[in-house]
Amino acid sequence: MSGEDAPAQQQNAVDQKQETKPAEEPKAEPPKTESAEAAATPAATTEKAPEEETFTYRALVLTGFGGYDKVKLQVKKGKPALKAGEVLVRVKVCGLNFADLMARQGLYDRLPSPPVTPGMECSGVVEAVGEEVTDRKVGDKVMVLNRFGLWQEVAVVPASHTFLIPDGMSFEEAAALPVNYITAYLMLFDFGNLRPNQSVLVHAAAGGVGIAATQLCKTVKDVTVFGTASASKHEAISQGGVTHAIDYRTKDYVEEVRKISPKGLDIILDPLGGSDTHKAYNLLKPMGKLITYGAANMLAGQRKNLIAVAKNWYHQFSIHTLSLIQGNKSVCGFHLGYLDGEMELITQAMNTILDLYKQGKVKPRIDSTWHLEQVGDAMRKMQERNNIGKVILTTEPMPEEEKKEEAKKEDKKEDKKKEDKKKDDKKKDDGKKEEKKDDKKKEEPKKEEKKEEPKKEEEKNDEAKKEEK
Repeated sequence: MSGEDAPAQQQNAVDQKQETKPAEEPKAEPPKTESAEAAATPAATTEKAPEEETFTYRALVLTGFGGYDKVKLQVKKGKPALKAGEVLVRVKVCGLNFADLMARQGLYDRLPSPPVTPGMECSGVVEAVGEEVTDRKVGDKVMVLNRFGLWQEVAVVPASHTFLIPDGMSFEEAAALPVNYITAYLMLFDFGNLRPNQSVLVHAAAGGVGIAATQLCKTVKDVTVFGTASASKHEAISQGGVTHAIDYRTKDYVEEVRKISPKGLDIILDPLGGSDTHKAYNLLKPMGKLITYGAANMLAGQRKNLIAVAKNWYHQFSIHTLSLIQGNKSVCGFHLGYLDGEMELITQAMNTILDLYKQGKVKPRIDSTWHLEQVGDAMRKMQERNNIGKVILTTEPMPEEEKKEEAKKEDKKEDKKKEDKKKDDKKKDDGKKEEKKDDKKKEEPKKEEKKEEPKKEEEKNDEAKKEEK
């Protein structure tokens, strides 16, 4: 991050702390509509207190970096205060993104340090508007794009970060659209300049960005889409528009692409990083464009895997400008998290995407919906690459029957952990016993040797006496 970015990020972190501690904010700064004298009177304080005490909302909080259990459901107290230009949204559905998985492990630098509420996109209803907000009103159904802080029942965001949900779009689809479709659109059309009769490689074609990119490619005439995914997902991605599905687990995707397109490809979208970026660059045809937008290869297991991180950095792609010139190729980097200051660009892209949605040309595919209480299972499904489409979270409270079932599952998990621990302990104990047995076996020959030594000495002495006689 450049020095110019640092103050903005620090300020955003400060803003987030103010949002996540809403009960303190009204005390620290009285509303602008009151005079200083009125704010200082005990009467004003007593009027605010009941609302502060009674207003609560649930929020998912990243309590520290690590496994799935580091994201906990907590209850926050106090109604968040609105600044000029902001709106308060009652959140209905939240989107889960790969960046959220990396953030949990401490691998995503656009998230402030824990404790913090993650979440970059959601959908809901506007409950309150701040001063200077003219294009949003209470009751508007909106989708929201923000750097973090949206995995909760209510969220305060700049009005410019909200987009009206068109008629016919569900809250689930609205929460699945911002991050994936804006990312895919800006890469393909702003960086890629996608045109008819071109070829595109989409990695993780069954994921949120993969499906969005495939749908957007099909809005341009005669675009050939190569998509990588495990074999079980090939039918789904082929129906979605992928021309050539490649099983990256059993085949070399570079060889498979070369068989069909010997000259290479026009556009490659690379979310993997490391050695795969090298492969991508070599797969480009002259005038081809490589757009790298992630480092998914760094994510291996629940917690940060230092070996995977080191391996990814060791194989980090770098190239000399002369090589770019001689190869007639271009390399671009994309990170939506660093475009939060370019809302005009993002709004233009979103308007185009919503027009395409209204025309029936794009439509988010929902893989599964989880309650906030099930966020660990939702993250696990996505991290293990078991999803086809978007994984989303609903703020609707989990029914009591489901809670009981979840509790039983958790109990079974705990019992399994205890059993596994007992088995491990038993193995260790058995191992120690075996070591002791081996040591005893090794000691026995030594003892026998020691017993034999006096006998041998006596025999030698007897032989010596016989010789003397």
